Amino acid sequence: MRIAVDAMGGDHAPHEIVAGALESARQVSFEILLVGDSAQIEPLLPKRGRPDNLAIHHASQVITMDDAPVMAIRRKRDSSLVVAAMLVKEGKADALVSMGNTGAVGVTAKLLWGGLPYVDRPAIATVLPTYTGRCVLLDSGATVDCSPRQLLDFALMGQIYAAQVLEIPNPRVGLLNIGEEATKGNSVTKEAYQLLQSQLKEEFIGNVEGKTFYEGVADVVVCDGFVGNIFLKTSEGVAEMVLKVVKEELTRNAFNKLPLALLKPAFGRIKRRLDYREWGGAPLLGVDGVCIIGHGRSDRYAVRQAIAVAAQAVANRLNPTLRHALTLLHQEKEG
Repeated sequence: MRIAVDAMGGDHAPHEIVAGALESARQVSFEILLVGDSAQIEPLLPKRGRPDNLAIHHASQVITMDDAPVMAIRRKRDSSLVVAAMLVKEGKADALVSMGNTGAVGVTAKLLWGGLPYVDRPAIATVLPTYTGRCVLLDSGATVDCSPRQLLDFALMGQIYAAQVLEIPNPRVGLLNIGEEATKGNSVTKEAYQLLQSQLKEEFIGNVEGKTFYEGVADVVVCDGFVGNIFLKTSEGVAEMVLKVVKEELTRNAFNKLPLALLKPAFGRIKRRLDYREWGGAPLLGVDGVCIIGHGRSDRYAVRQAIAVAAQAVANRLNPTLRHALTLLHQEKEG
């Protein structure tokens, strides 16, 4: 197995990306390719004791967060992102990991690799913690305007990902909406409700409100990328705010120091359950290859986790499974 990592993508690139890849290489047996400017990457690696499974693949250009995705891909063909994606296309790598411009990553994967059969648009499948376990939210940013049919595609891909990679048996699907009743929402969500209900049968549990999402009522929740991205970032902000407030209040006076010391292990576990870094990155489902998109502000730990997600997706044959399952589903409907 070989994972291509976009070393120049992200707010803290290349330092944190290289550090995360280095830590990962020391723990795994598969090969990691750092794709980017070798003049910037090389000084960040140790001169002695460098893992044999960590290599540099030079790319002279960088796609920034401010670049328009399509124009950047056309003008920066030797960028770390495009070069890494080409390595996957040519069979020289099995997966791509990038913390860079989400739009550019999605467009690059779609244009260079193509899409899976019967899937119109790709979706980012983000795993979020719930009170009872975890839930896959998609789309969280790849396709901002969706048709009801595309939301059904997202549901099917989300179910396959939840079952194959997260090992959740018979994943339940919900539709993110402003109310639980079937009559709630706009024209797209109302039509999507009927479509999901007719196609998924008992596996569709109906509408899921934002306030009940984290109760774990569903294993997969679908929405368009505009709503999903806002929901995701709002959730991250609330979680970080709550942790800061709790820490601030518990350390406000000296009388709390002793009980705080006793509770430190519990607070560590709480932080891990709520920390987005634990999930590393989210797969871009619907493209013909394994693509893991990480948070722009990812640090080395998040990078390491994202590489692990990519390796797991490759090992579990995520894309061949998606292709096979989607083909069977549509053949059954056509038959």
